[in-house]
Amino acid sequence: MATTAAQQALPHENDTTPAEKLSVFERTQDVIRTALARMGYNEAYYELLREPLKLLTVRIPVKMDDGSVKLFTGYRAQHNDAIGPTKGGIRFHPEVTEEEVKALSMWMSIKCGITNLPYGGGKGGIQCDPRTMSQGELERLSRGYVRAVSQIVGPTKDIPAPDVFTNSQIMAWMMDEYSRIREFDAPGFITGKPIVLGGSAGRESSTAQGVIIVMREAAKVLGMQIAGARVIIQGFGNAGSFLAKFLHKAGAKVVGISDAIGALYNPEGLDIPYLYDRRDSFGTVTNLFDNRITNQELLVQDCDILVPAAIENQITETNAHDIKARILVEAANGPTTKRATDILTERGVLIVPDVLASAGGVVVSYFEWVQNNQGYYWTEDEVNTRLNQMLIDSFHNVYDTSRASRVDMRLAAYIVGLRRMAEASRLRGWV
Repeated sequence: MATTAAQQALPHENDTTPAEKLSVFERTQDVIRTALARMGYNEAYYELLREPLKLLTVRIPVKMDDGSVKLFTGYRAQHNDAIGPTKGGIRFHPEVTEEEVKALSMWMSIKCGITNLPYGGGKGGIQCDPRTMSQGELERLSRGYVRAVSQIVGPTKDIPAPDVFTNSQIMAWMMDEYSRIREFDAPGFITGKPIVLGGSAGRESSTAQGVIIVMREAAKVLGMQIAGARVIIQGFGNAGSFLAKFLHKAGAKVVGISDAIGALYNPEGLDIPYLYDRRDSFGTVTNLFDNRITNQELLVQDCDILVPAAIENQITETNAHDIKARILVEAANGPTTKRATDILTERGVLIVPDVLASAGGVVVSYFEWVQNNQGYYWTEDEVNTRLNQMLIDSFHNVYDTSRASRVDMRLAAYIVGLRRMAEASRLRGWV
């Protein structure tokens, strides 16, 4: 509920921690607080939305191939279900933390709000290194996780999906385990499944497709075209490699790419089909070349569009002044710090924030859930047509809000993403 000006002042102005020192979770809270204040919501709304409503921590015993038993720690966060069931991926990574999972669930809420989906945000993760585990060990871990969280997830409660180092096979094991526990087939429990088990056409490449759509709209508002644009992509995993492939097909000149080892840059353009065919299952390809530069060196090379599609905190106060791109499209989660956002915005760089740029995956996951519920499946063209329209509408809603409210695109995205959730919470009587 909107309040008076005196009521709406939330205490972010009194914070003394430098913005660059805040964790990603704390930065997310800071933007949520500012967005709610801009809309006139009081402190009670911030207290409701500053943390997930539910966080489950589990320990999963897994019998390893050598006969030993290893215990893995897993998490599932559910940010807010005022709109509907929570939705979000499960990542397998050695550095998964409780704070990271909480922040990611909050970002998922914002994404769902921006794209007008009937969901709140959820997220899960397991501390493990799947690169060192056999298929059998991964299957036992996947099934163990589902058993551990089965009471709080489900098609009308919380719907998982793939994320970092998880894929359609892992989703298939998880769906099968959940169906065994519930004693009925439940394809709508999880998305990102293989097509034959109720997956959606277009799901695998949907995140990259979404990045292309919002990138195209961002280019239009600056009078640019994707065809002929010089693009740098930091990251060559699932999203980054698909993105490079789609941009190359669209006539863009991909002049730089990177992976965990290093980066390649050629102002005349890289041979993307050659690189795409030679990447390994973790997106590594630069190890085949001697003329590598570092990831940080790549970010400040000359280009029209820069796409950080790797990890967080890549663009900071240190290098923001040296970014040469006119458009920054955040395909990764949290790649740009608050101070860097301010610097780039002041310089006239158009930032398409992560919660908007990477929303294609959750939109097509929603399409998969809808298809599972109705038992009728769409063609890839139908999926892409619906995705295209939803993200065009979402981009312009955020862009128009940014201009009308005279705020940067990140804050505008949070304003758009939080509005429905705040109102739904009010109408339910939670605040």
